[in-house]
Amino acid sequence: MLNRFIAAVVAVFSASLLALAAHAATDANKASRAELEAVPGVGPSLSERILDARKTGEFRNWDDLVDRVVGIGPRSADRLSQAGLTVNGSSYKAAGDAAKNAKPAKPAAAADVKPAKPANAAPAAAQR
Repeated sequence: MLNRFIAAVVAVFSASLLALAAHAATDANKASRAELEAVPGVGPSLSERILDARKTGEFRNWDDLVDRVVGIGPRSADRLSQAGLTVNGSSYKAAGDAAKNAKPAKPAAAADVKPAKPANAAPAAAQR
């Protein structure tokens, strides 16, 4: 009876580890061909294009990957990210949200700055 219980616990634990490994992130800058092809949506031709683009240097971010790899646009980048592909540890949503949430710097308000008076300016009545 105890042996069956231990076997059941080991089986559940092993299945949990396999499920976790299946959803592990795969970084486009570090993954081998086999690791890239393990990501749902990445086949042999797309993995080849990713590896070829990576030869010129690592991808800086998702926008860089989208620009350099033919066949990956915003929609496919989103799908690949949901399937576990990352760029420098970031998901596509994180890359896109950071750009969308960035606020432009406010320009200095000209109304807050008053012009300085000349030091030797006499009142208008005194000059007459």
